[in-house]
Amino acid sequence: MATLLIAAGAFIGYIIAYHTYGKWLSQKIFNVDADAEVPSKQLRDDVDFVPTKKEVIFGHHFTSIAGTGPIVGPAIAVFWGWLPALVWVLVGSIFVGAVHDFGALMVSLRNRGQTVGEVAGRLIAPRTRILFLLILLLALTVVLAIFGLVIAIIFAKYPETVIPVWITMPIALVIGVMVYKENATLLVPSLVALAIVYASIYMGAYYWPVDISALFGIKLMGPFPNAVILWTFVLLAYCAVASVLPVWLLLQPRDFINSHQLVLALGLLLIGALVAGATGKADLVGSAPAIASNLPADAPPIWPFLFITIACGACSGFHCLVSSGTSSKQVESEMDAQYVGYGAMLLEGGLAIIVILACCAGVGMGDFSRVGTGAAYNYKPVKDATTGTQLTGVDAWETRYNAKAANGWENFKLENKIGAFILGGANFLNTLNIPMKLGISIIAVLVASFAATTLDTATRLQRYVIQELAATIHIKPLTNKYAATGLAVFLGGMVAMLPKNAAAGPGSGGLILWPLFGATNQLLAGLAFMVIVFYLRRRNKPFIFALVPMIVMLIMPAWAMLWNMFNGKTGWAYSTSEWHLFLFGIAVLGLQAWMMVEGLIVWSRSKGHLEEPLPELSTIRPAVATSSAGGSN
Repeated sequence: MATLLIAAGAFIGYIIAYHTYGKWLSQKIFNVDADAEVPSKQLRDDVDFVPTKKEVIFGHHFTSIAGTGPIVGPAIAVFWGWLPALVWVLVGSIFVGAVHDFGALMVSLRNRGQTVGEVAGRLIAPRTRILFLLILLLALTVVLAIFGLVIAIIFAKYPETVIPVWITMPIALVIGVMVYKENATLLVPSLVALAIVYASIYMGAYYWPVDISALFGIKLMGPFPNAVILWTFVLLAYCAVASVLPVWLLLQPRDFINSHQLVLALGLLLIGALVAGATGKADLVGSAPAIASNLPADAPPIWPFLFITIACGACSGFHCLVSSGTSSKQVESEMDAQYVGYGAMLLEGGLAIIVILACCAGVGMGDFSRVGTGAAYNYKPVKDATTGTQLTGVDAWETRYNAKAANGWENFKLENKIGAFILGGANFLNTLNIPMKLGISIIAVLVASFAATTLDTATRLQRYVIQELAATIHIKPLTNKYAATGLAVFLGGMVAMLPKNAAAGPGSGGLILWPLFGATNQLLAGLAFMVIVFYLRRRNKPFIFALVPMIVMLIMPAWAMLWNMFNGKTGWAYSTSEWHLFLFGIAVLGLQAWMMVEGLIVWSRSKGHLEEPLPELSTIRPAVATSSAGGSN
């Protein structure tokens, strides 16, 4: 019953929050204006700046911000118990994350689509622009590495996902040309594409799994070459191409297709969770501890790590990059900002709630393991060695999470976190009479599709950051979009190669990268809040509602980073194999401290004093086409 009440109550709460707190922010704080000139029209070039209908831009924004963050983060965090994770997701998404995303979008919309890093240079101090851009460079490098590894692991471990994920790319190209060149409507082709994707999920599960481990005779992980690293190379090559194409050609139609696919899968998961809870098949309380006790000795403390482990789903600094990096260049009216910025974050919070339920109540419905190779593979119940019955309830959960092992955290691999959600989600779908084999394929494709949309968006964002930095410090070759993209994927690939240890081989450092990603990502959220606070303070607007989250998102991740660096047992400072992580942490904390000092210096004289205006545009660019992707539909 708890599963049913939490699932239903969370989504009702999000609807109420959107129409109350979200409306207050939109109308009373930022005073959205239907007549305001927006960057997509002011600077329209039909490559990056493209006026887009809110339904289409919502699909791009939601799929880009969600990624695997609201899946992997909660899947890790329930290690400390499902209750703390649930509270942080609910409170964080409404009062922290959605405020952060919406605020960053509005600030960018009113600054010609500039990123929060660029805007910081005028709102706070000129030096903060380059400081912020350097932090963005470091953060996006980790994002590219971790999300690339996640998709690569899914492709390697769940080969049935390969065709369904890749088939969306050529379909998106066709739809992009149809809409932009032929002025076709986007909805009908995207629904046809959705049908093709689900048909490919069925074919991938039962007929065409693409298992490169078997094809090339290599292991999933281990010495080079391994399946995860090969897939990472392929994915980064794809991102290099996708990030330089016009947004209407691939990014918008692919994200719109994926948004339908993802919302359908989420709908199935929610219905499955409700049915499982109503019928008593899912028992949240009986499957996992509300607050875990007797944690393994190597587990990090819940304070502050809960707040950096669950980023996407509650609050994520990466979202400010999407809001101010791509979405603000496509929103066609300020009136759409609440729907896109605040609404998408609430939907992501809903996804995180489902993940928590799946990783606890869903896993407790019964454990399964994969048997066989090729199209003949299947899933069989995992049985208790003593009783011979299928592992269910808390036994299944503790086995999946190594909860009783002294080194349970150390052996809790990235693929196990993803696998916990895929298993639990498939158990929910099984209550709707969807076979486990097909259900696992649907959920695995859901995870891979979310991550793919974030990966190529992050590459485009990193390209922007590198170009901006290059222009600032006068490195002319890197102002070229192709050179900047090449450097972006090179840096991401290098970090993705980090091994957990020498024996584990390249690509095994996912669990090492996650706390690094979490801490850096959340520090970025705190700095984005700082930009929002200065924007409001300079206009004599209320800002306490943003100041409190800013303080939380500056303290918690800095605390976590320092713990990672100087903890006596596992600190990076005392490990000869993790010196690079230590240096990374020093760099991020140093840049953060410098930016905070810059903010304190100008704080007292910022109230009521507007920043310098943007220079006048020398020319107003004419619309280069009569329609755009989603712009006339």
